[in-house]
Amino acid sequence: MNSNQTPDFYEILEISPNANADTIDRVFRYLAQRYHPDHVETGDTKKFTEIVKAHETLRDPEKRANYDIHNKKTAIYQWGLVEEAGQWEGFENDEVIQARVLSVLYVKRKRNIHNPGSGNLEIERLTGCPNEILDFHLWYLREKGWILRLENGLLAITAEGVDKSLADHHTERTDKLLTDQRKTIHL
Repeated sequence: MNSNQTPDFYEILEISPNANADTIDRVFRYLAQRYHPDHVETGDTKKFTEIVKAHETLRDPEKRANYDIHNKKTAIYQWGLVEEAGQWEGFENDEVIQARVLSVLYVKRKRNIHNPGSGNLEIERLTGCPNEILDFHLWYLREKGWILRLENGLLAITAEGVDKSLADHHTERTDKLLTDQRKTIHL
């Protein structure tokens, strides 16, 4: 769990989000007794502190309502991540966006070797990729060493990026030629 991520109080108390106040109190008393730091066999200060905090939040109707709203937003976000991770099309689109960014920066450097940089806004406009999505791809391409940020703040393709771009275009052209030959052979 990240430091800025709220713990799941229902999970900590091992109860349903539909649990009523009596159930919350009953489960709290049982768990608090079990994990109390003075308990010789099962005492756990960290767990006890989590249980107390969960109980304080879920027992108060106003705090619980605020927690539930936040928790629902977190759950929706997490399910969105799971759903996106399960869709192969998203990964294919990522490859296309990265290849497009490299191609744009390749042409920019090829046309003007002394001023090869492009700003985020220009890359966004030329690739048709919104900044919220583009940020991830620019980070990835920088980490791979295929692009870099120049002293003036603009982005430019590196020699490794040129090699990657050329290799991708060569593979793409070879695949197209093979596909075209298969069509010719079957006619």
